[in-house]
Amino acid sequence: MSENQSDPVKTRKPPKPAGKKSAPVAKPRRALKRPRYSKAEVHAIFARFHAANPEPTGELHYVNPYTLLVAVALSAQATDVGVNKATRPLFETVDTPEKMLALGEDALREAIRTIGLYKTKAKNAIALSRMLVEEYDGEVPRDRAALERLPGVGRKTANVVLNIAFGLPTIAVDTHLFRLGNRIGLAPGKTPLEVEQSFEKTVPAEFLMHAHHWLILHGRYICKARRPDCEKCLISDLCKSPENTRRAQGAGSQMK
Repeated sequence: MSENQSDPVKTRKPPKPAGKKSAPVAKPRRALKRPRYSKAEVHAIFARFHAANPEPTGELHYVNPYTLLVAVALSAQATDVGVNKATRPLFETVDTPEKMLALGEDALREAIRTIGLYKTKAKNAIALSRMLVEEYDGEVPRDRAALERLPGVGRKTANVVLNIAFGLPTIAVDTHLFRLGNRIGLAPGKTPLEVEQSFEKTVPAEFLMHAHHWLILHGRYICKARRPDCEKCLISDLCKSPENTRRAQGAGSQMK
């Protein structure tokens, strides 16, 4: 600072009176956006999903909770088809964390080299296997917080494992669910967590167990990212998305 410049004037706050310390003010939780549908409309949507596919299943190949955990972790930024191609032969002989550690990172890298980010994923798979052996007796924990401690396991992966392996009604928000929640307006949110919480609040309890399977399949094969296939959509007459071409066509025909 030059000699011609003076220090900025600093105002001093008066000292706080002695006594009880003021409690920290908790930040208010941002209210979730409301869906565009009534409870009856939401129920009708999931009733149709249920009628069309009463017992939906994931498309990843696995043989037990451990191989499911590994498969879901490997599927990040990769397709289920590509992961299955690598893991089907792998899981024939490597189906426990102990066997994975015996296989070793170098051999695992070679086995999954066709999967994107395979080097990092192989390192994480070995590390999570070691943690399972050392801290959980080789068993996959039935707890989200414990699962998220494992290397390469985030909230989405934990929710998939809890749902499929342990039968808990969780919502695993991937790119498909995030897109659907906002595009259709069933569970709008700015973050995956907001969309997850919104789905949990919106989906009727009787459909919550299978909701994320139905939505993943719907987003993967019907309500696709670039161009939704509204002509094949079983909820198109209920869907309030601005991108709903069948609704737009119906409105156009009424105007004629």
